[in-house]
Amino acid sequence: MKWSFRIGRIAGIPLYIHATFLILVAWVAIMEYASHANPAATADSIALIALVFVIVVLHELGHALAARRYGIETQDITLLPIGGLARLRRIPEDPRQELVVAFAGPLVNVVLAASLFLGICIAAGPREVLRGALTGGDLMAQLVWVNVLLAVFNLIPAFPMDGGRVFRALLAFHMDRVRATEIAVSVGHLCAFVFGAIGLLLLFNPFLVFIAFFVWIGADAELQHVRMHATLSGVKVGDVMTRRFESVEASSHLS
Repeated sequence: MKWSFRIGRIAGIPLYIHATFLILVAWVAIMEYASHANPAATADSIALIALVFVIVVLHELGHALAARRYGIETQDITLLPIGGLARLRRIPEDPRQELVVAFAGPLVNVVLAASLFLGICIAAGPREVLRGALTGGDLMAQLVWVNVLLAVFNLIPAFPMDGGRVFRALLAFHMDRVRATEIAVSVGHLCAFVFGAIGLLLLFNPFLVFIAFFVWIGADAELQHVRMHATLSGVKVGDVMTRRFESVEASSHLS
């Protein structure tokens, strides 16, 4: 992906960070410092963002390792301002496999949330987790709710998000893949419209508008890919290659 910089490997998969992610970190730092003029609070906010994107990497790694189970390799994982992107070499066409791969990411968040919740309960009691939701509270308590939010948000049936892929896989048990994709994309468009309307008219939140744009464009791209794959499925090279050739003299003119 353009404007991405490689920062390492995880489970043998190249890990990249997009330049716009660094812009996001800088913007948060500037806004936080402008609001409080407190270097410690600014550092805490940056630390929280860094930990959130570690969680995002683990989420995407869940998808990648689940896909590897079915012999599907992951080209790379890229950190973006809106989250992470694991680029699989191909999307599994078996709906059972797609269900497992799609659920694997949110499942990582559920496991992380449960583990953090258990640790906080042992150390400080369950009230600390609730305090983290209401007032910010302890960093670990905030991370519990970050994982819960990521799991719930990703399971919204807005194709091509995880929930949209789960929805498409469930439909594919009862109809062909192209029709299942068409329905999932329509639902994704509806969700994108709702996100955009809320972001523009109610919350005035450009981030929601950006997510709406991403969902709409991503859904259209997936539908085109599935339709093209279905059209070319079973077509052999010999069916489209030219078999008749005409020779010309070397002295012949082009015009």
